[in-house]
Amino acid sequence: MEYIKHLQKDKKLSKILGTELHELKLHKNIPLRLMASIMSQQLSTKVASVIFRRFLDLYNGKEPKPQQVLDTANETLRAIGLSNAKVGYVKNVAAFCIEHKITDKKLLAMGNEEIIALLTQIKGVGKWTVEMLLMFTLGREDIFAVDDLGIQQAMIKTYKLDIADKKLLKDQMLKISVKWSPYRTYACLHLWGWKDNSPNF
Repeated sequence: MEYIKHLQKDKKLSKILGTELHELKLHKNIPLRLMASIMSQQLSTKVASVIFRRFLDLYNGKEPKPQQVLDTANETLRAIGLSNAKVGYVKNVAAFCIEHKITDKKLLAMGNEEIIALLTQIKGVGKWTVEMLLMFTLGREDIFAVDDLGIQQAMIKTYKLDIADKKLLKDQMLKISVKWSPYRTYACLHLWGWKDNSPNF
């Protein structure tokens, strides 16, 4: 694949790329995916998928529109395992998507930085959350999640980075990531994969 050849130019990264090839896919119903990513914050993948399944069950297994989510009682959303804060944030997303007429078509026509600027206006949605949405829902190839703890840990180990100064660390990471462009998302996927499968962590 094209991206592998490009990333292999970075000698340190090439050592951890492994054999698995990643393919990015575009998923429909982006507003719902954003709600799902809020539900999954600070939870294991397994628990997050259970809660999301319960969420869909509230709507007979179908993907709800933002208005349906707004019309759902807070107690009902709490009952599937969401905290009060998350219920509020999920409803914030639904309200924002209605108010700003957020559709898949609208977001797909926008650039990465535009989408980050738009969606981080929602209370409860940070830059990291939107970056994950760009990677895993919109399938954007050139996203670098500098604030992601897993990426930080993998790069500290691979590039022997100094962790004493957080700001300096992020500056170093961004500098290294420039040469991965326009395939930074794939680099992140390989860094996560290496970290998850490496006995050194």
